[in-house]
Amino acid sequence: MTVHSAFVLHSRPYRESSALVDFFTPQGRSRAVLRGARGKAGTLARPFVPLEVEFRGRGDLKNVGRMESAGLAYWLDGNALFSGMYLNELLIRLLPAEDAHPAMFDHYAATLPALAAKRPLEPILRAFEWRLLSELGYGFSLDTDIAGQPIAETGAYRLLPDTGLEPVGQFQPGLFNGAELLAMAEADWEVPGALAAAKRLMRQALAPHLGGRPLVSRELFMNTKEIPRD
Repeated sequence: MTVHSAFVLHSRPYRESSALVDFFTPQGRSRAVLRGARGKAGTLARPFVPLEVEFRGRGDLKNVGRMESAGLAYWLDGNALFSGMYLNELLIRLLPAEDAHPAMFDHYAATLPALAAKRPLEPILRAFEWRLLSELGYGFSLDTDIAGQPIAETGAYRLLPDTGLEPVGQFQPGLFNGAELLAMAEADWEVPGALAAAKRLMRQALAPHLGGRPLVSRELFMNTKEIPRD
């Protein structure tokens, strides 16, 4: 059996004492049954813990043969925790099962310590969303339009999710100006409005691939923000 580097994306009870676990490995996203989930193994079956896992079986639903810690857990709390849950949900919703994406796995593994270190969240999230779209073949150019022409700093553009950025005659609400797009291409978040525009752009780009079903992590975050704090 092959040992895989892995992270748990989600876990839920399964039958009497087992858990159904979604793992992310360099070989892709896998779902497996973890026996004895109420024991020591169950304490490891939580998100943001680097693991080494062996899978048994050849079908879509495998069994966990062995699971061990491969490092210290990343402690996420507050908005960083909601952000980590959001990344996990994106991977579950968008990554095809058993479709290898080793570069995406490495990016995820590098993102968790950045979240744990409480670095500014928005640039981290935008970078992850963009990398995931690109890995899945849904990426598009940020510095050229759908005709291959350079993005004009004073131009106005709308996103056609399947093809890229289309120039429009005049700026309207919901569109993107060229200066924002060029700042995104360079990840230059000092440009006024670039980070907010990047959030709008990523939502528009992700929406067709999420199938219209809302993200649970996003709703949890919004509901938590509405709870009055002392």
